[in-house]
Amino acid sequence: MFFTEIIHRYLPKNLIELLMLVDKCILEDVIEIRFRVNQPVLLIVPAMELVLKTNGNSYICKCSDLQKIMQMISKNSIYALEEELKLGFITIEGGHRVGFVGKAIMDHGHIKALKNISSLNFRIAKSVIHCARPIIPYLIKESHVLNTLIVAPPRAGKTTLLRDLIRNFSNGCSFFKGVQVGVVDERSELAAVRDGVPCMDIGMRTDILDGCPKAEGILMLIRTMAPAVIVTDELGRKEDVVALEEALHAGVSVISTVHGSSISDIANRPYISDLIRQRYFERYIILTNKPSIGTVKEIIDAKTEAAIFSI
Repeated sequence: MFFTEIIHRYLPKNLIELLMLVDKCILEDVIEIRFRVNQPVLLIVPAMELVLKTNGNSYICKCSDLQKIMQMISKNSIYALEEELKLGFITIEGGHRVGFVGKAIMDHGHIKALKNISSLNFRIAKSVIHCARPIIPYLIKESHVLNTLIVAPPRAGKTTLLRDLIRNFSNGCSFFKGVQVGVVDERSELAAVRDGVPCMDIGMRTDILDGCPKAEGILMLIRTMAPAVIVTDELGRKEDVVALEEALHAGVSVISTVHGSSISDIANRPYISDLIRQRYFERYIILTNKPSIGTVKEIIDAKTEAAIFSI
C-alpha cells in the first residue's frame, strides 16, 4: 500500500502521524496529496477533496514541511535533483510522481532550475487489473492490434488504462494471443522499474526502456527487440511524432496518449494534428473522469469518424 510502504520514506514524521489518523478506506482511494505553503494540505479522492486535520483544525503547510520533503526525496542532496527540477517533477519508487513548482531560474529563455519550492503534489500511481479488458475487442482486428491514441484530460486515468492495455496485449486473453510489446517509459510511471525490475505487472512479453526519451526509445526498440506493439505515454514533441511515424511505417502497432478532451480539442495541436489528418491512428479512445476516473466516454473509428462504443 502506498501510505505504509512509500509515504513513510518521503514525508516527515508529523505529517505521517496526521495521515495515519485518516480513515483507511479514504487513504486507499487517495489519488493526490497537495502541499502548498501557508495553505491546508489537501487529499484528493475521486469526486472530492479532503483537508488534512490536526486537533479538529486544518493543518497548514509550512515552508519547513516542504523543505523536509524535498530533503527526503533528494536524500539530503538537492543538487542530485538538478534535471528533475528543470522538468518540475520526479518519479519515485512505485511509479508515483511528485510535481513541484517555485521560483524559476532562467537561462537564455529556458528553465535552468527551480528554487524556493512553494507547492508539491504527490500523484499516486494505481494498478487496476483488467480495467481495460472490456475495450480490448474494439482495439483488435484479425489478431492485429490497431494503432490507438488515448485522449484524456488530467486525472482521467489514462496511465492506469494504458498500463492494463500493455498487460493484456502482452499476456493475451481468451480471444487474443499475446504479442511482444515494447514500452518507452520516459517518466518511469508505467512500469515503475526499480534496479531493472518492474514494480508493476505489465505482462510476460513486455520489454521496457526506462527513463528514456520517447523518440530515441521508439527507434531503439524497433532495432533491438522487434516488438509487435510499441507503447508510450504523453505525446507532444515533434521528435516523438517523427519516431512514431517511423514505427508505423515499419509495421509496428502504436498505442499512446495525449492530453485533451476530444478529437477536435487536439486536431489543431502542432505535430499531433499531422497524425490525425493522415489517419495514422485507427482508434481513438476518449476518457473522462465523470462519473468516475477511467470512464471510457467513447471509442472512435478513425476511418469512419464514428463512435463504435459510447456511454
